[in-house]
Amino acid sequence: MNTPKTAPHSVYGIDKWGKDLIVVTDKGEVGLKNPLNPKAPAVSLPDILSDLEDRGIQSPMVLRVSSYLESEIKHINECFAEAITRVGYSGVYRGVFPIKVNQQAQVVDRIVQFGKPYNYGLEAGSKPELVIALAHRLAWDALIVCNGVKDPEFISLAILSRKIGFNTVIVLESPKEVDTVIEVYKELGVEPLLGVRVKLTNQITGKWEESSGDRSTFGMNTDQLVSVIDKLRDAGLLHCLKLQHSHLGSQVPDVNDVRRAVSEACRYYTELTREGVPLTHLDLGGGLGVDYTGEKSATENSINYTMREYCTNVVETVKYAMDAAEIDHPTLVTESGRAVVATSSMLLFNVLEATLYDAPTAPKPEPDDHHLITDLLAISEYVTADRLQECWNDASFYRNEMRALFHRGYVSLREMARAERIYLHIMARIKHHAAFDDISVPEDQMIRLSDIYHCNFSLFQSLPDVWAIDQLHPMLPLQMLDQAPDRYAVLSDITCDSDGKIDKFILEDGVARALPVHTLPEDKPYYMGVFFVGAYQETLGDLHNLFGDTNVVTIELREDGGFDLLHEQEGDTISEVMSYVEFDPQDCVAEFRKMVDEAISSGALKSKERKILMSAYRDSINGYTYYE
Repeated sequence: MNTPKTAPHSVYGIDKWGKDLIVVTDKGEVGLKNPLNPKAPAVSLPDILSDLEDRGIQSPMVLRVSSYLESEIKHINECFAEAITRVGYSGVYRGVFPIKVNQQAQVVDRIVQFGKPYNYGLEAGSKPELVIALAHRLAWDALIVCNGVKDPEFISLAILSRKIGFNTVIVLESPKEVDTVIEVYKELGVEPLLGVRVKLTNQITGKWEESSGDRSTFGMNTDQLVSVIDKLRDAGLLHCLKLQHSHLGSQVPDVNDVRRAVSEACRYYTELTREGVPLTHLDLGGGLGVDYTGEKSATENSINYTMREYCTNVVETVKYAMDAAEIDHPTLVTESGRAVVATSSMLLFNVLEATLYDAPTAPKPEPDDHHLITDLLAISEYVTADRLQECWNDASFYRNEMRALFHRGYVSLREMARAERIYLHIMARIKHHAAFDDISVPEDQMIRLSDIYHCNFSLFQSLPDVWAIDQLHPMLPLQMLDQAPDRYAVLSDITCDSDGKIDKFILEDGVARALPVHTLPEDKPYYMGVFFVGAYQETLGDLHNLFGDTNVVTIELREDGGFDLLHEQEGDTISEVMSYVEFDPQDCVAEFRKMVDEAISSGALKSKERKILMSAYRDSINGYTYYE
């Protein structure tokens, strides 16, 4: 009996990180499974792209899958409900979504829609976010939790919103903010609903460790906390303090850190209660992570727990602490943004062209070849599996010697070109043997052997965390996954910036510096997908090289294996991004027209060329910022 061969697509580790949402179809294409209808067939992503392009919606685009968003909101609420029942907890769960994680209207609107059955609310960390939150009809018991620095206008709006039915909690961040709240209360004569942010000393591990511990930015230490309690008591407002907020951290990789932080938060809760504070809600902030790599380990881009385990740990820890202190179980609140929205969005783009670092053939020897060229050609005679490192060393040495001679003027341009092509051909031979004989290539050599695939997107606009903090996102080709990849590449965007590249990739056996890819087909586009980009990436993007927002499409997966287009947001035009940086597009057209007419007057431009040139300028200024 023959041992079954590993599927070609297994190199990308989809089974590890795909969460049964991202799969590979029988046609070798990336497919989207519907978690709300698991028996429904997967929908081919290339087919979705083809359908959208037929409708006039082109890549690059952010594709949002509302079914994934609905599933995650359902999952976190049901996991907390199950844990509460299983543990015998007498309180309830009331989650809120931090708007800062994804502020796009289509996302926030659907979170409110899908969260209503669970009394799911919103967290606002600024005045604009509070304005957004108050424009939504939330469920009767849903919260609006107001964090961050607040001016009198922010506080007035939050307090008065209670008069029209909102459960708007002002979380006090500092003793000074308490003074402002008291002043506004006296002016309005309306009591606020208050929370207090307690700074925990427990520090998490991982990429976001500085967001926790006593050096974290927000919250109060014990001395400040006592001062706030006294101020509220003196003002006759202590009875308004109902919620304790204690942020555990962001993307917490280790579940034991969750337990420790929750336990510390409970100590403050019990002590505040003994101080006479009538607390009813315990807000444990963010922290619930996403396993981007599928490693299931306590590493920067992974987590060693499931959502069900996270919820159980929180509920158990709070129950045991409150039972020991003989205190009623509080309403549990978390501000889990990343875990709710990350999986719901993906960035899709086409590869425009490739810079290949090998050559299929080498030039033939010539009688007057420089001896270094002859030495390079001779390497081909001993490129074998057991001498690959030797061949690499020799080829690099002779090529570098030729470059040194070229720089000093001792060899011609054509001689240098011959040497470079011979070198690239040897590299092709080395790569072939390494792949065929399954020989491991050192990481530094892999980078130098990798091609550059030039892709139609801006890293700075659509994947800012990849550039800024080395965030890893799963990515892979969307097609040809039934064929073994025959090349390795790094991905370069279309900005004119050397930082605009991706050179760290999640694979089955770990993180690699190059992505397995296929030779670009000549007769059809080659698409790439970057997954789990719903958290922060759409909000943090910048206008590097004035590449604006991509097209954004929201779809819903159907039970029959199809999809419905719910919403389309056209990407920025050039005129729109110009206005963002204070250029008036019409002024630019007028000034360009003047220069065109001056060129006609001087004879540099023909009159009939004016129409073509002006049309090209106007078409560009009204067009998509990306490659069309």
